[in-house]
Order: sequence, then C-alpha cells, then structure tokens
Amino acid sequence: MPATFKDAAEAMLSRARVRLTRARIEVLAVLLGAERALTHHEVESRIARSPGIDRVTVYRVLDWLSREGYAHKIAGDDRVWRYNAAEHAHEQAHAHFQCARCGTVICLEDVDEPARVRVPRGFVLHKVVLTAKGFCATCAHADAAARRHAPRRAAR
Repeated sequence: MPATFKDAAEAMLSRARVRLTRARIEVLAVLLGAERALTHHEVESRIARSPGIDRVTVYRVLDWLSREGYAHKIAGDDRVWRYNAAEHAHEQAHAHFQCARCGTVICLEDVDEPARVRVPRGFVLHKVVLTAKGFCATCAHADAAARRHAPRRAAR
C-alpha cells in the first residue's frame, strides 16, 4: 500500500487527537486507497501482511471508524456490510449504486436532490439511505456479451 494513504490516515486521526494505533491507521489507509466500498473480508485481505491485526481487530476498527465518522457503513442486499472512507463520503445525505451481479457499491456524486421522506406524526427520522441498483459497467458489458453469444431459440 502506498505510504501516502498511510500518511493521510495518520494525519486524519492525528488532527482529531484520537489514539493512534497501527490497526486504525492500516484499516483507514486501506479504505482511503479503495476505489469502492469494501467488505470486512476485503479490508482484512488487504492488510493480511500486518502482524497483530486479526479478523476481530479489523471488525472493531471498522465499527470504530464508522461510529467516529472516519468511514461510513453501507448495507448490501447480500447482508454484507461495506465500508467507505469518510474522505469518499459526503457531509449530506447521498445515494449509492450497487451492482446486482458482483455487489460492488460506489457513492453517486450526481444526485439532483436528496430523497425527501415524510414520516408519521411522532416518528423521528434519523437517516435516509438511497441505493440505486443495476449492473456496474463490467457486469453490464459481460451481460451484453453473453446475450450476443447466446443461441437463438427457434420460433414455434
């Protein structure tokens, strides 16, 4: 992993005057370097060479980063959480795109207006999560290629 992501992670945590640990720096650096939201397993595999940072530590750090606002947690249809660095997150409500085939989740930058939701009287709204679903470019290309090469059915 390039030192710049580790440096950026360490700088973010230092500015906030939180306890710096190798695990926090490593996990945040992985998220900062990622092009898309990552699962726990993907984060763990990218820091597998770091001794002393086991699976449970990665879970705890991801939860801590999410709780403290350094990362955000995105629920997937596959019941797997994905994490994105706060650098890629937005201060206001925003939308995500999730690929129905490979599960890739990305933040959408160009959403005209955040979703407006009215809740019944007495209810308190904390958060609106908007997820657009479809195929990412890679899966859409593969789907189109598969349709082109599929045998045609005979008409009856």
